[in-house]
Amino acid sequence: MSEKTKYSLFLAIAGALFFIPFLGGVHLFDWDEINFAEIAREMVVTGDYLQVQVDFLPFWEKPPLYMWMQALAMNIFGVGEFSARLPNALCGIVTLLVLLNIGEKLYDVKFGLIWALAYLGSLLPHLYFRSGIIDPWFNLFIFLGLYFFVLFYWRKDNRPDIYLPLHRNKYLIYSALFIGLAIFTKGQVAFMILCVVFFIYWVLQRFRMFISVGQFLLLFLMVSGVVLVWFGLETAVNGPWFIETFIRYQYRLFSTPDAGHGGFVGYHFVVLLIGCFPVSVFALHEMFKPSLGNGYQNDFRKWMLILFWVVLILFTIVKSKIVHYSSLAYFPMTFLGALTIYYLVEFKRMMLGKWAIGLLMFIGLIFCTAVIAVPFVGMNIDVLIPILKNDPFAVANLQADISFSYWQVIPGIILLMALMGFMYLLMKMKTMAAFQVLFMGTEIFITTTLWADIKKIEGISQGAAIRFFENLQGEDCYVLTKGYRSYAHLFYSRKQPVENEMSRNEEWLFHGDIDKDVYLSTKITTVHEVEALGTFEKLYEENGFVFYKRSAVR
Repeated sequence: MSEKTKYSLFLAIAGALFFIPFLGGVHLFDWDEINFAEIAREMVVTGDYLQVQVDFLPFWEKPPLYMWMQALAMNIFGVGEFSARLPNALCGIVTLLVLLNIGEKLYDVKFGLIWALAYLGSLLPHLYFRSGIIDPWFNLFIFLGLYFFVLFYWRKDNRPDIYLPLHRNKYLIYSALFIGLAIFTKGQVAFMILCVVFFIYWVLQRFRMFISVGQFLLLFLMVSGVVLVWFGLETAVNGPWFIETFIRYQYRLFSTPDAGHGGFVGYHFVVLLIGCFPVSVFALHEMFKPSLGNGYQNDFRKWMLILFWVVLILFTIVKSKIVHYSSLAYFPMTFLGALTIYYLVEFKRMMLGKWAIGLLMFIGLIFCTAVIAVPFVGMNIDVLIPILKNDPFAVANLQADISFSYWQVIPGIILLMALMGFMYLLMKMKTMAAFQVLFMGTEIFITTTLWADIKKIEGISQGAAIRFFENLQGEDCYVLTKGYRSYAHLFYSRKQPVENEMSRNEEWLFHGDIDKDVYLSTKITTVHEVEALGTFEKLYEENGFVFYKRSAVR
């Protein structure tokens, strides 16, 4: 068995073990996870896989490719959290294997392994493969689209330093296919990002044309062909409404912040530095102290730097600040971090700067302290009340009947031991072993932290509402929320297609001659709005949520 085959099997097994178990162990989180899962569930319920719907109404914010994956899983494994998150777990396994193969192509199989381990062992890149959001597949498609475009460019120029067996147009076809799939997954921002990357590269090449106008038009036409598989069919069947509304929505997303999703200008800088620990520190080291390879290696490094800065600057400009908006940067960031590690391990051409080691330990100790502190704070939850006194809903959330125990400090201790082991092995000049301990330790830290804490966090933040909606499954009734936006009442009550169109009219639900019972969830901060209606009977309140019922006259 070749070294590459052994590493491929190792990464596939590691990915399966880290990403798939316990996917359904905690409820989906509002908004995005439940939003996409609800779209997939409604596809399964109606059998209509063409038009994207939420609450059985057309939904213009996302194309359907990712939800088709979720719907397929739901048809096989049933509707639930496991099916909603399974596509990303599989994406995680595919991503690790892709990085191994691309890394081997660019350097050697050891670099590919380091790159894959860096991705697997960094916080946010790892966590997103255990989620039910669109971005992991979206980012992978964009990255592959860029990678095959770079191969096309190298093959067109007949570079003598890398073996490229296919005709250049085949690489261009693969590039167009993956760019089209990216647009099919989340939207035209995929092509926009790549066009900006192409432009910056062209400027840095002193305006030397690396693709002809005809070749770019060919790329555009092939991308359009992939996209029109669904966009064209949707338009032909349902008219241009989706396309027009989708484009307006994308513009609004870039130009104005979503409610609750504003942020300071350095938001994504902090997200990538802290959220992509530990590889972010090594990527930063590579930016300050670049390692040099041969011609095509340096060129690919340039492409990755451009991609990183385009993503970071673009989503710094965008008004809405959401963590996963900058997640495409995980590919170039892990590549740059892997470069630092590779040259440290393989060639001993440089030493890791003291500032980098200090920053690594500083961020790591923050995570250790935070996770170790969780059970102590949980067992003395009243200490948080003065801090949150201006947010009565958050204070009420803390009253959830969630038990904490001292064993929850174990993940923090695991990370602390990994950091100490890394430092010890680094001082002993056992560099590869040091990085293996660091990244494997981080992977175990992430997994055990999820097992220990995520269900408790979910129980505090939304558990009461989810239980209320779940208890309504199978009851012929109307379920809604007031005072806050949610998709949870749709997914967890398993809402069925609307029979009475009046049920979409709030005035009728609140004051009209209703034909079914109406259940309503609100927060303690908006109780006065429900009480002012004068038509609902309070059932109970729990952890900041208040639940009401309006009975139909029978």
